[in-house]
Amino acid sequence: MALRLYAATTSQGKLRDFRIAAQTHSLAIDPLPGLRSIPAPEENGATFAANATLKAIYYSRLAPGKLVLADDSGLEVDALDGAPGVRSARFAADAGLFDSPDANDNTDVWNNMVLLQRLAGVPLAQRAARYHCVLVAARDGVPLHTADGSVEGLILESPRGTGGFGYDPLFFLPELNRTMAELDLETKLSLSHRGRALVALLRLLDL
Repeated sequence: MALRLYAATTSQGKLRDFRIAAQTHSLAIDPLPGLRSIPAPEENGATFAANATLKAIYYSRLAPGKLVLADDSGLEVDALDGAPGVRSARFAADAGLFDSPDANDNTDVWNNMVLLQRLAGVPLAQRAARYHCVLVAARDGVPLHTADGSVEGLILESPRGTGGFGYDPLFFLPELNRTMAELDLETKLSLSHRGRALVALLRLLDL
């Protein structure tokens, strides 16, 4: 019988990344049952590892006996001392940019705009960045293993491509001469920082 992990996420994108990475292992990954009805914990950690750990502990206590997987991930830009980091999803909000209640969700647009503003005047060669993911597996409130994965790139001065989400239109992969938003889905998934973190975690689980 395949080992089953329960991911503490309702994001279909994250679940897809995890499941693709797990295909070559005897592993099943499902969303944690009833997750949408469980109040989310406050993610107040200073690092991806801290946030992933607190989520893994919290959700695994609510799922006795289950092996629970939690992640935290985002963009780290060297020229910004690792920002936006754990604030990647809230980068623009931290700068005071919010959509009105009746507007479409422009979070990605605002986040990218703030990133470009913060990097104004910085040469491309000094715009090194990475997508970074930390995964923690826990059972009954006890963290068992921690693993991480990343993909390196550069931040462009203007967006390219219409695929992907988040910072993908600005995240350039020199070896492919493409941004993440210009990649086909298969290629993008092969580079997934979440997928790489999961593969590293599976090694620790001795699968």
